[in-house]
Amino acid sequence: MNLTKQDQLILEMVAFDKGMAKQIQHFIKVYDFARLLGQMESLSACEQQVLETAAIVHDIGIRPSLDLYGDSVGKHQEELGPAPARDMLQRLQYTEEVIDRVCYLVAHHHTYSHIEGKDYQLLVEADFLVNLYEDAEPEDVVNHVEKNIFKSESGKKILRQMFLQK
Repeated sequence: MNLTKQDQLILEMVAFDKGMAKQIQHFIKVYDFARLLGQMESLSACEQQVLETAAIVHDIGIRPSLDLYGDSVGKHQEELGPAPARDMLQRLQYTEEVIDRVCYLVAHHHTYSHIEGKDYQLLVEADFLVNLYEDAEPEDVVNHVEKNIFKSESGKKILRQMFLQK
């Protein structure tokens, strides 16, 4: 079997989220949108790797949050996600540079002020593309997110085509 490092990580996350089919479906969709947005925005190879890796593990804090707090509140995910993400990425021999940035993104992916870096911006946009659909958000919420969160032209284009038909 010739699996890429990202394929191996996806399988690790499927095992980590065992029994949580909705969560597995969610991170796969975020990963695919993040991968596409990164390509559309011409990220460097390193930025692309970080973005894709972060998209796969971005919600790794949900299970620990459910166990500790009984909820999956974004702040709890940000608090509890970096440690298991770091362990998983180290096991799969990602570079420390990639691990550090991915853990930063996991620790901030629900923080929408002071977004620094294309990888961070595109991760947030990919997550919103999926969450807006999964949560069946009304048009006024989509408009608010477009105005206040989305910055990339690629993300805005996909958002409009998916939801706003502009």
